[in-house]
Amino acid sequence: MRTHTYYLITLILLALFFSGCMVGPKYQKPVTNSPEAYRMGESNPDSAYNLRWWELFNDPVLNNLITSALDQNKDIRIAVSRIGQARATLGFTKADQYPKIGYEAGASHGNFAGGQKLNEVSSSFYGAANLQWEIDFWGKYRYASNAARADLLASEYAHRAVQVAIISEVANIYFQLLDYKQRLEISHNTLLTREESLDIMQQRYDKGIIAEIDLNQAQIQRAIAAGAVPQYERAVAQTENAMQYLLGKNPGTIETGANLTSQQTPPEIPAGIPSTLLQRRPDILQAEQNLIAQNAQIGIAQAMRFPSINITGLLGVASSDLSTLTSGGAAWSVAGSLLGPIFNFGKNTRRVEVQRQLTEEAVISYEATVIQAFREVEDALIEIDTYGRQLEIKQQEFTAAFNANTLSRDRYDGGVTSYLEVLESERTLFSVELELSQTRQQYLAAYIKLYNALGGGWISQQEEQQTGDN
Repeated sequence: MRTHTYYLITLILLALFFSGCMVGPKYQKPVTNSPEAYRMGESNPDSAYNLRWWELFNDPVLNNLITSALDQNKDIRIAVSRIGQARATLGFTKADQYPKIGYEAGASHGNFAGGQKLNEVSSSFYGAANLQWEIDFWGKYRYASNAARADLLASEYAHRAVQVAIISEVANIYFQLLDYKQRLEISHNTLLTREESLDIMQQRYDKGIIAEIDLNQAQIQRAIAAGAVPQYERAVAQTENAMQYLLGKNPGTIETGANLTSQQTPPEIPAGIPSTLLQRRPDILQAEQNLIAQNAQIGIAQAMRFPSINITGLLGVASSDLSTLTSGGAAWSVAGSLLGPIFNFGKNTRRVEVQRQLTEEAVISYEATVIQAFREVEDALIEIDTYGRQLEIKQQEFTAAFNANTLSRDRYDGGVTSYLEVLESERTLFSVELELSQTRQQYLAAYIKLYNALGGGWISQQEEQQTGDN
């Protein structure tokens, strides 16, 4: 018995030794050609993208909205659930590398056993622990575990990508809401002004001072302003509903802080060195882990072309009499088997080729993700620069339009010019004031786009502490 036990232990140790023979390709990270510097950005690195960048806008209401979204947003909660699924899948997959140990027991009585009729009636009783182990000689299960581990990391990076996207979306919608509210206020104020003007024009018409066409023009201008009010009321309500969705809540109103004009522009953040995107953009890191997982599938497919080596063992007790079951001596067996393909019309070869092609697709997807990341940073830097200059020009245009409107009214009241000049100045002022609000919102959104493109915004306190220690 002891000799057989030694044989079993020796066989298992040899199996463990030879299980290091893995087939399949080792993972090699794709080489990406990153630009040396961004066209519109400074090259010196900066750690500000690691901060809670939304706090740089200094709006407590925005901070609370983002905190609430991170806690309640359904997409984030789904991403967290997928991490749990991936973690469970990893444990499930790793279990295939180890022996399966079970138990079995049975009893029989009669004159038939082993497919043959016996000369006399007999009884048998047995109980045993059994072992089944497919030795991972070619690395099939280790590749599967590597793939599952990469899937877990990919799900964690996907969670981070969703968080970054939700933060950016909440900030974008918040400033969009402020923009619509400001445009609604502009429309209300313009409507009040034009109603006052219409009353004056009506009185002048009733007294025969002005022609009817001047009255009609005043009515048209009042109607234009009145029509803008429901337009922006609708935009405000729908934007609030969009925000509530991000917060994981039913549609409803949203409290806002300072108006759009009072919002402060965050400090300019150097974009840093382009290659650092490869280490901090969660979508790039996720794409790489997807590539690692897919690369492991080639190893699994190649291992399936080779024979599987199995060991089975049984150790227990057996007896023809239940009363002597535990005293009748041990029953044991050890067996090994080899099972492999010979000819299957190239199916296993094609399986490997399929996984190679899928891996090539994953490489291309990774490279495309990297290129897209560089593009998004460049686009954001361009938008910050151009919207900043555009905002200054639009502010100058508004100042001139406001002054022109005041002068045209004075000239009309003094009888120096026609009402047509007043109409044109009012139309221009209303249009420029609305455009100024929109341009200011687009300028703030460009900063959000840059932070998002840089992969910035640490979420957890642990990560913030690690960043501070570095």
